[in-house]
Amino acid sequence: MSKRTKKAKKATAAPSTGAAATAKGFPAWFSNKRWVAGGLFALSFLLYANTLTHDYALDDAIVIYNNMFVEDGLSGIPGILTKDTFYGFFKEEGKASLVAGGRYRPLTLVLFALEVQLFGKSPLVGHLVNGLLYGLTTVVLYLLLLKFFRPSQGQGRAFFIALATSLLFAVHPIHTEVVANIKGRDEIVALLGSLAALYYSFRAYMENKPVLNIVVGLVFFLGLMSKENSITFLAVVPMAFYFFTKASPGVIVRQVSPFAIAAVVFLAIRFSVLGFGLSEPTMEMMNNPFVKLEGNQYVAFTGGERLATVFYTLGKYIQLLVFPYILTHDYYPRQIGVMTFGDWGAWLSLVAYVALLVYALRQLPKKDPMSFAILYYLATLSIVSNLLFPVGTHMAERLMFMPSVGFCLALAILGYRWVATRVAKGKAPAFDQLKPALAVLAFVALAYSVRTVLRNPAWKDNYTLFTTDIQYSPNSAKLRNAVGGELLTQSLSVQDANQRRNMASQAVEHLQQALRIHPNYKNAYLLLGNAYNYLQEYDRSIEAYKGALSIDPNYEEARRNMGITYKDAGKFFGEQQNDLNRAIRYLEQAREIMPNEYEVLRLLGVAHGIRGDRVEAMEYFTLATQSDPNNARGWYDLGTAHYNLGNNGLGAQYRQKAFEMDPSLRAGTEQEGGE
Repeated sequence: MSKRTKKAKKATAAPSTGAAATAKGFPAWFSNKRWVAGGLFALSFLLYANTLTHDYALDDAIVIYNNMFVEDGLSGIPGILTKDTFYGFFKEEGKASLVAGGRYRPLTLVLFALEVQLFGKSPLVGHLVNGLLYGLTTVVLYLLLLKFFRPSQGQGRAFFIALATSLLFAVHPIHTEVVANIKGRDEIVALLGSLAALYYSFRAYMENKPVLNIVVGLVFFLGLMSKENSITFLAVVPMAFYFFTKASPGVIVRQVSPFAIAAVVFLAIRFSVLGFGLSEPTMEMMNNPFVKLEGNQYVAFTGGERLATVFYTLGKYIQLLVFPYILTHDYYPRQIGVMTFGDWGAWLSLVAYVALLVYALRQLPKKDPMSFAILYYLATLSIVSNLLFPVGTHMAERLMFMPSVGFCLALAILGYRWVATRVAKGKAPAFDQLKPALAVLAFVALAYSVRTVLRNPAWKDNYTLFTTDIQYSPNSAKLRNAVGGELLTQSLSVQDANQRRNMASQAVEHLQQALRIHPNYKNAYLLLGNAYNYLQEYDRSIEAYKGALSIDPNYEEARRNMGITYKDAGKFFGEQQNDLNRAIRYLEQAREIMPNEYEVLRLLGVAHGIRGDRVEAMEYFTLATQSDPNNARGWYDLGTAHYNLGNNGLGAQYRQKAFEMDPSLRAGTEQEGGE
């Protein structure tokens, strides 16, 4: 056995889980890994216990309850593994790849499919699993940090930094989007797999167990299959070995190898499914936030505008990490506006990030753990920063899940150093001297915990989430559109007519704001048309649908809804306003869009019949029966039309056919006096 191996085993023997490991002057719980890990797990889970009764929300539709592969359970797994992650929802390649490069994150969809197979569509199970995985992630982070800051090199330092970092991570409110939203499991499993792989890699090195590197590669591969940003650990791993071990460059390369092999395998699979390279960013603002309206068309940001906007959002991330009071799931345009370097926020953020990078690089030769925390944060942030490539939105709180580890580690290190400056040089702080830092830690953890618990209820369902967050993201076209659509959806189940009308009116206001922000937002035009239809403002409804079709002439949903509105308008003006001429005009326009729609043809027959156009009425009723030959009422109306024309034989024949199909029509005829 080599000398390095003996030293490694000796170093790792100290932090046992029992009381024997407790250094003089330190309480038993402080250095008992099992107790602390169990407490961290319980806290992490319990903070999100109030989400267990929640429904699905936000993108859960895309990855769970409206995803055709997930809905199929086990039989859908081959489709999950061979398609873009969003293909099962959109069901076509173009829409599934709206974001440059597409998405290949099959692992969590496979987990959702297994849940559907075993439990059906159960939000309870989804939230439960998220909470358990989050607790496990916190525990793995704690154990990994004890590998970094080995207790043999100072128990107070190791256990304080590991505890403080993991506790801050567990309670941080910025994580609510990931844990409280079932879809956020991709972020959880990606970080869990990455941290666990690094933990086993350190064990393989420190315990001289190369066989563990097989576990490293497998676990890291699972993280990559959950979300692509795990690949940033190819930079984190060598940094970790450089900062926290005395491994030679050759040994570091050896320890990085399982990560690299897993990454190559993952990329090979990803490229075989999605193709190579990045697709050109769309010029549609909801999928490419770096476009702006000039004249009547969208153009790309200038280089300065793009860079200033990116750095402004990076500064917002720091603000949310430090002071996570106002949280929202939506930062889409124009909640984040078009920035220039004339905006002080962009400059302040740029200066802050340059300062962080300069400090980290200056401290790199000294192997300063604070340097590692900063470099970890920057490395894991890079892939979602919009600096390397567009990610489809300006920013999102879920994108801070992985980088937040670096922030929490930095705070823990600063807390320990604050205490260390108050003791004699060269001496480690005793537990009593750590108490001020632990008190501050407890206060911050309590404040963060309260904010987390209070934020969770917003994720109850779409209606609650959208109507809560619109207060904090009033300039987001996407959220305005979402609130409008959800108000319309909820109004359909409301019994009170006045309340339904009020909800539709509120929807109109939100959708008009969405179009003010994003004038070419075709879905907002569609929903606005729906809202005006519900309000029986048919001309405005039709104009809204025309707006959607002017943006996308192939927008079939808008065309279909416009046809329905023409039909509804015809029925309204015919039956309630007794304006037959206007009714017929609307119905004829409906027929242009829906030439074989039974109800349109029937209403045209009724309107012409009432107006005295008996031949036209008979012709439309004939077309109606051809459109839906199994509709007894159609044959009855055709018989009536023939009676009105004096064709009693055909009238009797068609009515008899109707009676055979639906005997209840005969009773109605007898009550009317019959023919």
